[in-house]
Amino acid sequence: MTDAAITPPIFDGHNDLVLRLLRGDVTPEGVAAGLPDGHIDLPRAQAGGLGGGFFAVFVPSPPVPGTSPDDMNQPQYDLPLPLMLPEAEGRDVTIKGIAALEALERAGAVTLCRTVEALEEALFGPTMAAIMHIEGAEGIDPGLEQLHALHARGLRSLGPVWSRPTIFGHGVPFAFPSGPDTGPGLTDHGKRLIRECNALKIMVDLSHLNEKGVDDVAAISDAPLVATHSNAWAVTPHSRNLTDRQLAMIAESDGMVGINFASAFLRSDGQMKGDVPLEQMMRHLDHLIGILGEDRVGFGSDFDGALVPNEITDCAGLPALRTAMRAHGVDEALMEKLCWRNWMRVLRKTWGA
Repeated sequence: MTDAAITPPIFDGHNDLVLRLLRGDVTPEGVAAGLPDGHIDLPRAQAGGLGGGFFAVFVPSPPVPGTSPDDMNQPQYDLPLPLMLPEAEGRDVTIKGIAALEALERAGAVTLCRTVEALEEALFGPTMAAIMHIEGAEGIDPGLEQLHALHARGLRSLGPVWSRPTIFGHGVPFAFPSGPDTGPGLTDHGKRLIRECNALKIMVDLSHLNEKGVDDVAAISDAPLVATHSNAWAVTPHSRNLTDRQLAMIAESDGMVGINFASAFLRSDGQMKGDVPLEQMMRHLDHLIGILGEDRVGFGSDFDGALVPNEITDCAGLPALRTAMRAHGVDEALMEKLCWRNWMRVLRKTWGA
């Protein structure tokens, strides 16, 4: 494979590899040596030019009775969300997830980074550069003591919700066709959480928040608005995607959006099927750049958390994305911005380092 196929490196806004570790599907040593399935391991990352990304710590819910993944293959759907999780359960799983991510570093699969300088160095190194991210703040207490403890441990990015409600706010359901205006926004606890994240220089992720929640963050936050793994609602009218009004707010804040590879959020019919051409991803790319500009768009794959296009399959398939972008007219300067430089820019502005 040519150097052009695997360069520039891609820094990814979101993956769920830690969830596989929590479930016991894989081991840290297996991730470092290579896995027979899933989307991410170190050898495939090196083969595809995945330089690193946000590694999400997520607390899973039991399946909702009467629902299945096939529900997202219907012409219309509105999946009921799981109930709020107890704080003790959220805290226990979150701490185990952080420990699993640290074990990945000990195994030589990732390098945990707390500054942009460290990220840029690790991005071109032998391991994957990793940001510790929490997706859904179930493990954070109302007094925010746990937020401070996890920040000291390396937490640098947090999403207040993963779709289901938390004490901090409300997320969007998985619904198509649907807009993101699906309920109330941040609670008083949530507003304090955003202010404290700003004080600690923890990036706030808008992905999964509903419309009122995004508005609340925009009204409170003094940092750029960022959605790590979300797409354009104007192209795919799914509740998880961002409307033009929301994109304009993100642009005004000098934030950014990472394009989600999940098929249901890319396809015009909203279905979770892998036979989606990468030209459809280019439609989202064009729309996002049209509103956000070239400096505020990147990628947020949702690897190991969603069904991605067949042309990509896993992180070793990222050369297909670079090929599609070049065929679409993306030049090398813009390619570098989309693949990694835009993430470094917004993180430097958010973290101040």
